[in-house]
Amino acid sequence: MKNITVIGSGTMGNGIAHTFAQYGFEVSLVDISDDALSKALQTISNNLDRQVKKGTITEGAKTETMNRIRVFTDLAEGTQNAGLVIEAATENQEIKLKLFKQLSEICNENVILASNTSSISITKIASVTRHPGNVIGMHFMNPVPVMKLVEVIRGYATTDAVTETIMELSRTLGKDPVEVNDYPGFVANRILMPMINESVYTLYEGVAGVQEIDTVMKLGMAHPMGPLQLADFIGLDVCLAILKVLHDGFGNPKYAPCPLLVNMVTAGHLGAKTGSGFYKYTAGSKDLVVADKFMA
Repeated sequence: MKNITVIGSGTMGNGIAHTFAQYGFEVSLVDISDDALSKALQTISNNLDRQVKKGTITEGAKTETMNRIRVFTDLAEGTQNAGLVIEAATENQEIKLKLFKQLSEICNENVILASNTSSISITKIASVTRHPGNVIGMHFMNPVPVMKLVEVIRGYATTDAVTETIMELSRTLGKDPVEVNDYPGFVANRILMPMINESVYTLYEGVAGVQEIDTVMKLGMAHPMGPLQLADFIGLDVCLAILKVLHDGFGNPKYAPCPLLVNMVTAGHLGAKTGSGFYKYTAGSKDLVVADKFMA
């Protein structure tokens, strides 16, 4: 399997494309917008430049990596030669179901269809395809070229052969795959999102401020970044979407999103990508500054 298609050229999609291309795979990157694809290629180039500067790859390796990535706006054309298609579109169930139904109709029956979803049921996604045994989850972590974990999610119908293929493929990328079963949030987000949500509640209820909450978790629990900063990095809209999946899937009130989180998303304060969340973000600055809303 040397030809990989990645659908969606956002943060996760371009990171997945970057990683596969760097490890010698021919990558087709598909998006609905030429502008989005141009931005993705620029992001990949910039990230490869950082690797060159750190000495982890050569300038020649960067050129080879970029030459392995082709871009498409036509789904059928972009998946024509794929042995594996990885969906990294918006974390929206309707969008994913529509996309996988299309993929099932246009791809060869032997093609493995994977989703980078962070919480949506692989079994549900597979149910709209012609060959649900070939559908699996590949949940990469951000930033993809750096983070070692791939959460490999088996749907109810996913075959042993497909699972083993994806586990081995992940290893060839220098990743450490972990096989998990298909339940809401899988492992990573079933544990992480309630922690983030509880951190937001701790702020909402006035127990401590943004910086204080994050400092406790960084210094006391040895987390590389605090949960509120991490939420900003993930995107508060993504955190909210995952919590809703957990709440709906389990019917347990412990997963109910904090009203503060809901309000922030409604107001468009989504974290680093919008310049404001629990912290405020200024282009060119690496300083971590608490958002004005949460200043004492």
